[in-house]
Amino acid sequence: MSARRVRLFVALELPEPARAAVTAWREEALAGIAGLRLIAPRDLHATLCFLGWRELGDVEPIREACRAVAGGPPPELRLGRALWLPPRRPRVLAVELEDPGGGLAALQAALARALQAGGWYEPETRPYLAHVTVARVGRGARVPPQPPPAPAALALTASRVTLYRSHLARAGASYEALAAVEVRGR
Repeated sequence: MSARRVRLFVALELPEPARAAVTAWREEALAGIAGLRLIAPRDLHATLCFLGWRELGDVEPIREACRAVAGGPPPELRLGRALWLPPRRPRVLAVELEDPGGGLAALQAALARALQAGGWYEPETRPYLAHVTVARVGRGARVPPQPPPAPAALALTASRVTLYRSHLARAGASYEALAAVEVRGR
């Protein structure tokens, strides 16, 4: 890719207590499962919209479009079950985010509409699955058919939506925060 194109996604940041809880859980739950690459604790997030490769000049208007979610209430969530994704030939281990009030689904839908209106996002055909990727399955690794037990229940409020640039490398992607929007409600 040229230096004028960047790989972008928009994500909900996890508050520090949630990142710490997920990190502690996976240290125990993944002991003995070989071939997994753990996601750095600072990089744990819930992707809302993956935008892919975009022109560098699109970053500012995309940042502005992300402001569409600033007026909504911060989603009240809970850590849920562990999931292999996709289930048949897993590439990642994730923790589902339960969204009992529907706040995260509403936030994701509003963001998707704003980004789609600008031509930067094409919604997926499958329903949005709120989750945090905690580990990637290495090439040739075999994982147990059932995911590990769920982490301990933890309620969390997530109030920051961030536009990230993804830098690809052999060791795995690293993420650079380009802009953030606080979700504060009205």
